Amino acid sequence: MGWNYPDILFEEMVKLIKGFVDILILASGYQSSGLHAHWDVNNIKNAFHWGLFFENVFKHLSNSDVYLESVEELDATLAEMTSNPSFPQGLSHLSSATLSRARAFVSEHLLRALPLRVSHLRAFLRATIEMDLDLLSETDYHCLNLYLNKLTLMDSSLNLAPESGVSVKKSIILSSDIAPTTKNDTCTGDDFTKFAFEGFLKRQSAVSCISTVKTGLDILSSVIKHVNLTDSDNSLIEEHLKRDGNPAVMGSVDDSVDYFTWNQWKSKNLLYFLNMRTIRLVSGVSMILSAPKVQWVQLFQRLHISEQGSDDDLSEILELLLLGCIANRWSCLIEHFMSVSYDSLTISKQYHELCKGKSQCFDSKEAIVNLKESCILEYLAGFLSGQLRHLWKLSPALIAVAIPSWSPLFRLYLSEIETQFKGESSAMRCCSCYQDGKDHKDCELAERIWCLYIFHICGSHLMHGAINA
Repeated sequence: MGWNYPDILFEEMVKLIKGFVDILILASGYQSSGLHAHWDVNNIKNAFHWGLFFENVFKHLSNSDVYLESVEELDATLAEMTSNPSFPQGLSHLSSATLSRARAFVSEHLLRALPLRVSHLRAFLRATIEMDLDLLSETDYHCLNLYLNKLTLMDSSLNLAPESGVSVKKSIILSSDIAPTTKNDTCTGDDFTKFAFEGFLKRQSAVSCISTVKTGLDILSSVIKHVNLTDSDNSLIEEHLKRDGNPAVMGSVDDSVDYFTWNQWKSKNLLYFLNMRTIRLVSGVSMILSAPKVQWVQLFQRLHISEQGSDDDLSEILELLLLGCIANRWSCLIEHFMSVSYDSLTISKQYHELCKGKSQCFDSKEAIVNLKESCILEYLAGFLSGQLRHLWKLSPALIAVAIPSWSPLFRLYLSEIETQFKGESSAMRCCSCYQDGKDHKDCELAERIWCLYIFHICGSHLMHGAINA
């Protein structure tokens, strides 16, 4: 039977929904050009009226079994629309259920705008209050008193000023319970302010959680920065190693990396992973890569084309892609890094362990490799064609952990390390140890070898057996 709703043609309904999608995209804060989307009071009211229209339509459709097939046909069309790779992924859950609560849907997107500017917030609040007052005035002459009474009741029911002792976790649970996200949560009457309050509380909880995490990271980073060994501490440790006669020492203690240098390497690279800039990049690239491959490839291609004249910008694009490779393994990689203990193997021995591992098992691609990671690495190979120098501008630990040993990029990177380790001619020279007749011990090349060693040899389970962790 299909669509049989008499008040609107099916094709017209689909066209209106596509227009509503465009409104929701703008409600998130930006135009397609990347400029801020300007929302004044009238624009916000119009968006809410669109929502009210869809709510009324689906209220009629849901009140009668006669229209059951109409809803099913529309949902099938919406499912096909949202499955298109070019469809905005933030709206991929669009359906008759979400359209039946379209005003709340509009409210959510308007409050998620980043950044939430004062002018945007002022316009949103004014539009919300005016629309509720207009609805109340249709049934009650004392609409203002009635509205204020409803605000008082809302303040008590939503508990907008929770006790200071409420934990972040509990606050998040409370906000999730009241947030307008449930299937049957539809607007009835003057609900604009209610949804605004709920949206604000949910956003406040998220900001509170982020603030707490940031404070914790700042404390941890501060501790790592200040727990550095002095030269005298290093001398005591080296003396202890000499007396102890550790069998793991391959070569004399004098040839191995001193504890002070090892600690500096570990602190510097760990701080990179815990830096708020890095975490924001991980969050951003995770969102980008959640889209279908065709979408994120187009995005990076546009960035690549627009930034071809700037090496620094190209390095930042590369950094984003590499962080995307490890986003799913973020926690376990940091745990491994923090658990790494001092190893008195010389850099030369660590290098030969890497070469031995490469010849034995590095070339075999694991069957459980994450598909998305493989796609990123495939794109990276083309991105870095003839521009391997950009790898040497990034954190040694990031490169070590993001590029698996089966990747052609890893072989190219290790080959360049081998060239420099042996003192052969290279355009990417990062130390002068060979020319000065010294062993690679506390130079950048030694640090890069050490990072590869602790992840690909000491942490091989993370690089191969726990790709999907």
